Amino acid sequence: MPKSQDLPSLFDDAPQSAAGPAASPAAKPAAAPKASAPRVVARGAEDAYTAADIEVLEGLEPVRRRPGMYIGGTDEKALHHLFAEVIDNAMDEAVAGHATWIDVSVEADGFLTVTDNGRGIPIDPHPKYKDKSALEVILTTLHAGGKFDSKVYETSGGLHGVGVSVVNALSDTLEVEVARGRQLYRQTYSRGKPLGPIEPLGEVMNRRGTRIRFHPDATIFGKIHFRPARLFRMTRSKAYLFRGVEIRWNCAPELLAEDGAVPEKEVFHFPGGLKDFLAAEIKGETTIANDIFAGRVEREGGHGGVEWAVAWCAGRDGFVSSYCNTVPTPDGGTHEAGLRAALLKGLRAYAELSGRKRATIFTADDVMASCTAMLSVFIREPEFQGQTKDKLATSEATRIVEQAVRDEFDHWLTASPQQATKLLDWVIERAEERARRRQEKEVGRKTAVRKLRLPGKLADCSHNSSAGAEIFIVEGDSAGGSAKQARNRKTQAVLPLRGKILNVESAASGKLAHNQQLADLIQALGCGAGQQYSEDDLRYDKVIIMTDADVDGAHIASLLMTFFYRQMPRLIEDGHLYLAVPPLYRISQGGKTLYARDDAHKDELMKSEFTGRGKIEIGRFKGLGEMLPNQLKETTMDPKRRTLLRVEVENDPEGTTDAVRRLMGNNPEARFHFIQENAEFAEDLDI
Repeated sequence: MPKSQDLPSLFDDAPQSAAGPAASPAAKPAAAPKASAPRVVARGAEDAYTAADIEVLEGLEPVRRRPGMYIGGTDEKALHHLFAEVIDNAMDEAVAGHATWIDVSVEADGFLTVTDNGRGIPIDPHPKYKDKSALEVILTTLHAGGKFDSKVYETSGGLHGVGVSVVNALSDTLEVEVARGRQLYRQTYSRGKPLGPIEPLGEVMNRRGTRIRFHPDATIFGKIHFRPARLFRMTRSKAYLFRGVEIRWNCAPELLAEDGAVPEKEVFHFPGGLKDFLAAEIKGETTIANDIFAGRVEREGGHGGVEWAVAWCAGRDGFVSSYCNTVPTPDGGTHEAGLRAALLKGLRAYAELSGRKRATIFTADDVMASCTAMLSVFIREPEFQGQTKDKLATSEATRIVEQAVRDEFDHWLTASPQQATKLLDWVIERAEERARRRQEKEVGRKTAVRKLRLPGKLADCSHNSSAGAEIFIVEGDSAGGSAKQARNRKTQAVLPLRGKILNVESAASGKLAHNQQLADLIQALGCGAGQQYSEDDLRYDKVIIMTDADVDGAHIASLLMTFFYRQMPRLIEDGHLYLAVPPLYRISQGGKTLYARDDAHKDELMKSEFTGRGKIEIGRFKGLGEMLPNQLKETTMDPKRRTLLRVEVENDPEGTTDAVRRLMGNNPEARFHFIQENAEFAEDLDI
């Protein structure tokens, strides 16, 4: 979603100062104090700061005060992290060999339930806290659990003993049932505190394990709610990661309208493990080698176990989805470094064996450019960066993965020389293309050759570096003419486009290749598209979409954002893409003139700024081309007065891709259903 850049408001009457505090002079080493120098103490400040000001947070209160320290925030991603913590505990029981199935239920009232048939959390009194059961200690005490000692769990996703207690602290209701020794027990909590003792429910003959049902606290997370589609993907991925478990999915029928692709009931069990996972992810893609390189190395006790699945696809950018002890690591880490090293060294060794001298030019980036991979490791007491476990930091993981994968990769290459040669040729071609791009990179932007290669309608800037340079993509020659007169010729370039560009989400790849407007855009940016994208070759620091402040303008902006998301995702990830915010109205009274971005803002200004006598004139801009150059500069292009929205992608790549496919694809019914399902969440954009 676009987010407002920290810039002065477009609608201020005068520019705001961007100057910061003056730089302080370099500090000199302090001279040693003389023995007779008196010691001066500010008594008032010292006396006001006493022991009474020292606050001690007990129990789970630190979690409720600072949830971001434990789950990364209070947004939608953090909310779903609660589910991850609970299902990770159930998966630990399965990986340890004590559970064979897990049941996940999403209820219409916002409750979420995870049940397993493992050993069940102990309910007997804890030896250290004799007045509390082990169950209550686990649910109400940070850093309490059975995963510190590898005798209980050889490998586990929980490390610090805070996961389920954090879920308890951030839930207004949490119910836990434990079946042990043919007896069933229940205890209920609210915001981390038990509402009563453990309640015996009697004998059960065919049940064992733990059932946790919880409801997130609205005072912490606000109105956001669990997304069935996101929970469904998280649940399915767990079944892929451990082929010995069966996971049962249940979703309330009332929630299915939110995403028609989510079933009400499903059973996940994948004997093929990560190979099945990757095959489903790249279904329909053209692969360089016919077979998926997949394997698994199991170690005694589970420590150091590795499973992987790797394929090279011709038509898409590469990705690596990695996991440690079934916990996803979206930021990668040392285990991914081991995979990269194994694939690079294996291909280089095969090239040397085959007498391919050109193989010395390719790097790990060339090998991974179109590589799609799934990687899962099981390590005793792994180290992560942060409680949310987004990145693995265990140095030993690099060696473990490299050794496990390298041997199997060597065998895979030599077993099929024809496929191995095809893969090697592909990687060498990528390396040569990279080297060619580097050699062809121009030193300056004002050479005759460079000018000949730029689109004819581009009014380029004179700045020789991409740092500080901007390009405005505008709709139509009329708007382009105004923008060219309003711009700062040193740092601002303008590229007019004619009407609505091609919708790359629904168009065939052949149309994209022959579309002149998109070809001009790619040429103007200079960075290439798709697999040829190069951050180093991007000619501008800011790429600004500037369209009319109406429905048609919003549609054109959506088409352009779809193009960048599909063809240049890194341009968005690196923070280069922005939306300009032109005004819709010009309001004048006497010598006072202000601009309003929409009807609501116009009404607000009319009430707050134009209360005196005199005729008020309101003009509505039909488009950017109707604005005078000085008006366009004053409101939309001058860095001191404008407002920009930076385009960012939420931390849910699968959900974002699905939304783009439904909204911009060639299935109008999916678009209609998406709008129906999400209309209640639409809000005015507050700039």
